Amino acid sequence: MFLQESRSRVLENSISRRGFLKLGMLAFAAGIFPCPAFATIRDFLSPERSLAFLNIHTGENLETVYWSQGKYLPEALVDIKHILRDHRTDEMKPIDTRLLDLLYAIRLKLDARDPFHIISGYRSPSTNALLHKQGGGVAKNSLHIYGKAADISLPGCELDLLRRTAIDLRAGGVGYYAKYSFVHVDVGRVRYW
Repeated sequence: MFLQESRSRVLENSISRRGFLKLGMLAFAAGIFPCPAFATIRDFLSPERSLAFLNIHTGENLETVYWSQGKYLPEALVDIKHILRDHRTDEMKPIDTRLLDLLYAIRLKLDARDPFHIISGYRSPSTNALLHKQGGGVAKNSLHIYGKAADISLPGCELDLLRRTAIDLRAGGVGYYAKYSFVHVDVGRVRYW
């Protein structure tokens, strides 16, 4: 009788296998996605992820769902590659999906509705070399060349808040360019300047 009561209590206090698996998936997601808050993780695990951009050099807009039902959408990735292209040469390179997920996490954390203003997305090696030669803090081997960085601003969001939000996510590099009114984000190693 005592043994049977003990087993009943253990079963009542234990979590179901399905519940355990769900908890494990949430913990896994918390570890791999750049989202520190559980409320954000819930949103991050939604069936769709969307982004909106305004390329300040070309005037082009894009609002797109780039991820749905666990998959990146090839057509959306092509559209994003186009809007983040090197506006000086019209050259394009695929944009790292980790960068898109970082921008999505920033958007969620700030509850942003406006599009990201793109100052610089992909940069061709020739454009990067020219900008590096002119100075202004452009790295010789910038992550922009690899489609892993973007220089952004966000209407209605103070630049310092945008910077702090990107830093809090600890998903890569964050550069603060108050003089030029933008924040650099990348998916390289975690560092700040």
